[in-house]
Amino acid sequence: MTAARRTGARIAGAAAGALLTLAGVAAAPAQAAGYRYWSFWESDGGKPWAYATQGPATARPADGDVIGFRFAISNGTDDTSLPSVAPDFPGICGSTDAKDGSKRVAVVVDFGGPLDAPPGETPPEKLIEVGCARVREDATGAEALAEVAKPLRYDSAAMLCGIAGYPVRGCGEQVAEKAPGASAPAEAAPAATGDTDGGGPSFGVLAGGAAVLALGGAAIWKARRRG
Repeated sequence: MTAARRTGARIAGAAAGALLTLAGVAAAPAQAAGYRYWSFWESDGGKPWAYATQGPATARPADGDVIGFRFAISNGTDDTSLPSVAPDFPGICGSTDAKDGSKRVAVVVDFGGPLDAPPGETPPEKLIEVGCARVREDATGAEALAEVAKPLRYDSAAMLCGIAGYPVRGCGEQVAEKAPGASAPAEAAPAATGDTDGGGPSFGVLAGGAAVLALGGAAIWKARRRG
């Protein structure tokens, strides 16, 4: 192979590599998004925390159950949004005697940390609040929570937005999921205008790559003419 042809081959190889790199970057998934909200957890009979299958306004814990609330940025059921203390009913309600016509529900409230806080707000100084709620036998989880950590804030759809006044505003907003070591969670960036709907390489990226390949092809043709 002549020197000119070897040069042309190297240019073509570099062009193809550049196109693959551009396509790979364009096809990379966007940063995962989560939600900032109060998640609701349950435990009965000393079992580990389990993500609640219904909201606190309709759940009716039994005597001896523990309910937990954690403010965090999460996808809902991942471990990062678990309350950071164990569901210890004897430790929380051990000194509260049972009484006919009522039930005892242990309540754990975990306010999260600074990385979970909405912009402009900070978590309460006391990050964990626990208490034993003695409520009537048919009381809901929300009623038990109100016995331990008032005031509660709800939105128009009855979603729990604030516990003990935190946070002051906002309710289940979508945010970019926090990265390890990040100083603060960032709000999700709006989608760029002019994007295609497929999630793959955009037209601009592919057009640029095609131009790179075209230049490489021209270099090979010229090299062959010289050879």
